Amino acid sequence: MPGLSPSETECCRDLLGLLDDGEITALCDTVTSRLVLPADRQDAIQAILLYSQSVEELLRRKKVHREVIFKYLTNQGLVISPTIEKHSLIQRAKEYCEELAKRQLTETSEPVIKKEAAQFFQQQVKEDEKVDFRRLGKEFCHWFFELLNSQNPLLGPPQDEWGPQHFWHDVKLRLYYSTSEQNVIDYHGAEIVSLRLLSLVKEEFLFLSPNLDSHGLKCASSPHGLVMIGVAGTVHRGNTCLGIFEQIFGLICCPFVENTWKIKFINLRIIGESSLAPGTALKPTLTFEQSDLEAFYNVVTLCGNTEVRLNVKQALDSGTGDQPLCSGNEALINKGEPPNLPNH
Repeated sequence: MPGLSPSETECCRDLLGLLDDGEITALCDTVTSRLVLPADRQDAIQAILLYSQSVEELLRRKKVHREVIFKYLTNQGLVISPTIEKHSLIQRAKEYCEELAKRQLTETSEPVIKKEAAQFFQQQVKEDEKVDFRRLGKEFCHWFFELLNSQNPLLGPPQDEWGPQHFWHDVKLRLYYSTSEQNVIDYHGAEIVSLRLLSLVKEEFLFLSPNLDSHGLKCASSPHGLVMIGVAGTVHRGNTCLGIFEQIFGLICCPFVENTWKIKFINLRIIGESSLAPGTALKPTLTFEQSDLEAFYNVVTLCGNTEVRLNVKQALDSGTGDQPLCSGNEALINKGEPPNLPNH
């Protein structure tokens, strides 16, 4: 079962106490995908503990340096070689947490729930009841594009780990290119999708700059918990602006970790400068409205044995590159009829 045990929480809390305030804030942003705004240092530490899946996952973070783990273990009275590698230190820390759990088991048969943890959880529940989806969308885009762009080797070393852990295992990416030629390619699975997105910045050296004002960002949510985020922006390579992009994210909250969102699907449309209509604004705006995002989930239903899948104007068959994301399905959505949709 995911999440830290009481003994692991205690160990990790003591270890996090060795980090300074700036490191704690940065680690909180990473672990919670910047969807939690802690009031102070203690709230940030509590968020890190609640949203970490295991001791190993937390200690493997780049912001938890080898020296911190070494100092923590020596503070516990353990004799550790100064030359030991970080992965061995992590294993030793896991073993120490297990030993601590066994000692606690002999002292009491009931798990100890720290008062501050319960208070934080209650606070999060209250916040969840009044989610500001536009704020969530803006925070998500800040986190996503900052993390993705940081993998561009032209910008120096990555700020944090990029990988399939940010996606649901059955995530789907639909990538539409309109440059010298037009291509629509679907990618399935967390590993494949994360690698394809990574290649955009790591191998093609692209930089995606989102426009997060009211014209470039739109958000909507469904009664079932799906949150949709539409964002527009410009595409760069070095000092050259190559064109624009439109992107739709579908997010679903993880039921096992409070207030943690993972990506269920992505529709990404990149339009090269040569394919743009004359006079297209340098600060792009979305070519669909929030009502289109709402129609996205309104057409989700079951018709007999045929499952109707999610889509928002997703035909991507525009020939000029300056039309809405999927003009092919627009009439169907306007009529309230479900379009023929790909399987997410």
